[in-house]
Amino acid sequence: MSDNHGIVREHLRAFIERIERLELEKKALSEDIRDVFSEAKSFGLDVKILRKVIAIRKQDTDERAEQEAILDCYLQALGMIQHDLFVENVAQEAA
Repeated sequence: MSDNHGIVREHLRAFIERIERLELEKKALSEDIRDVFSEAKSFGLDVKILRKVIAIRKQDTDERAEQEAILDCYLQALGMIQHDLFVENVAQEAA
């Protein structure tokens, strides 16, 4: 029975050490990403908008189109966009 405990102990140690190495890699990657955002900011780009663009690019095309349509509908209902402008833009995009 003690052999089984030794094997389990070694597997446990190996899993823990792999996770710890991955956590260090994740931290290094996070720092690299932060550096890229800092560089983009010093170039004059808006970091908040960059993050939104990245989030949008991760979305499925159909999902994004549906969300944009709902957002437009809500903004129109609140009077935040003009219906005439909205219809004109949609017509131009369709052409």
